[in-house]
Amino acid sequence: MALYHNPPMAYAQEPNTAPIEHRFNPYSDNGGSILAIAGKDFSVIAGDTRQSEGYNIQTRYARKVWQLTDKAVLATNGFSADGNNFVKRVKQRLEWYEHAHHKPMGLKSIARMIQTMLYGKRFFPYYVYNILGGIEEDGSGAVYSFDPVGSYEREACRAAGAAQSLIQPFLDNQIYFKNQQPESGAEPFIPGNLPLSTVLSLVVDSFTSATERHIEVGDGMEIYIVMKKGRSTDDLLGEGKLQKGMKVEELIPLGESSDDEDGQGGERTFLVRQALKRD
Repeated sequence: MALYHNPPMAYAQEPNTAPIEHRFNPYSDNGGSILAIAGKDFSVIAGDTRQSEGYNIQTRYARKVWQLTDKAVLATNGFSADGNNFVKRVKQRLEWYEHAHHKPMGLKSIARMIQTMLYGKRFFPYYVYNILGGIEEDGSGAVYSFDPVGSYEREACRAAGAAQSLIQPFLDNQIYFKNQQPESGAEPFIPGNLPLSTVLSLVVDSFTSATERHIEVGDGMEIYIVMKKGRSTDDLLGEGKLQKGMKVEELIPLGESSDDEDGQGGERTFLVRQALKRD
């Protein structure tokens, strides 16, 4: 017993007068950027595919944009795990609604439902910034932006994510025509009336410039285009309309809205992919 009565100083615990802090942070920022632009009869929702944490790239392909219905597409950015879980729960709610009412939920109702879901978790919120884009009941394009606790509004364009500070001023200038004056005798600028080809060019320029400035943005880009019922696709699928390196595919219609009574079909959704810088 004498051997252990006075332990050596090397093994003795020194008194600790400073408080010991124990902290667990359940959130993480996984980078990337998203944006959405509403047109007269279409909406464009886009996001990059890089998922990172700090200076580490976790994967070069992580989806940030999801098709909810034939009329609605949701883009999420922030904490990737929260975003994936939130999209799963939104799709579950939409499936319940369609089974109960035998029709898909409208875009405005989806926006309200997302607001309710986010606000219901306000004390332990989803660390996700959401942008909802699609076609309203009257055939017009619409974009709804959300903060993590459910505050939302309808806009003509919105960007979120790591490169928001770069992309949003650019969209304000090109979509809202901030700091621009029409020529004398010309018609006044009206946000939301740009043609699809111009909107696609703005989306590509936004992500290309963001990739040059932000290490959290890059690898690839996915652009979802939702068109109103009966709209022509010549400005998208016509020869020479897409930029070099773009690949386009039409997504299969979802739910019961794929069969339309007037024979014109329902809303159509296209997915355009393009590579971005990988360094």
